[in-house]
Amino acid sequence: MEKKDKIPHINVDYFEDLTGNIKDGKAGEVEEVGTRIRQLREERGISLEDLSSLTGFEICDLEDIENGKQKPQLGTVMKLSKALDSAVGRLVSGLGTKLYSITRKDDRKQVARSASKTNKKNIYSYMSLAPEVQGRHMEALIIQLEKSEEKEISVHNGEEFIFVLEGVANLTIANESYDLEPGDSAYYLSTTSHYITAKTEKATILAVLYE
Repeated sequence: MEKKDKIPHINVDYFEDLTGNIKDGKAGEVEEVGTRIRQLREERGISLEDLSSLTGFEICDLEDIENGKQKPQLGTVMKLSKALDSAVGRLVSGLGTKLYSITRKDDRKQVARSASKTNKKNIYSYMSLAPEVQGRHMEALIIQLEKSEEKEISVHNGEEFIFVLEGVANLTIANESYDLEPGDSAYYLSTTSHYITAKTEKATILAVLYE
């Protein structure tokens, strides 16, 4: 186990202009993620019962996600994208139409939130950095983590890279715990059990998800 209680070794003020406040992004409706899941499921001709069997998620949870009542974590979205034979980006931020994307700080798209299943508390917010690119297999996100004592361990296909921009994040992976400070990063196969939260009240990370 690795524990660090020292002051972050990079001045977090350096990153303020880089990250900004995630709430400054152009907000999308949380329900949009659930709507895209339902549309894709119906396009594929898959029933809620079938999707439940494919993913192991309860039918009632899937209904709540599709109706926007439950805010799914990214691991959940990745599992659903695999079951629906779709790129995760389509569910997270929609289909793109361009060959490349240049995203200015003030033009970031889509703010979505994820909450714990038990008390529905927001545990992180995220925005996509390149939703316009068509046929992408990576999803680049700025994620603002909230401090949470609840741990909903995630296991799914794919690979993930995270880089801490502000605050201190705590990564639990393969039963080990690591405090990650600004400038620290982690790369892992998503099939390894993992969970990340803020060690400080909030932490901001860059995350790249690859299917």
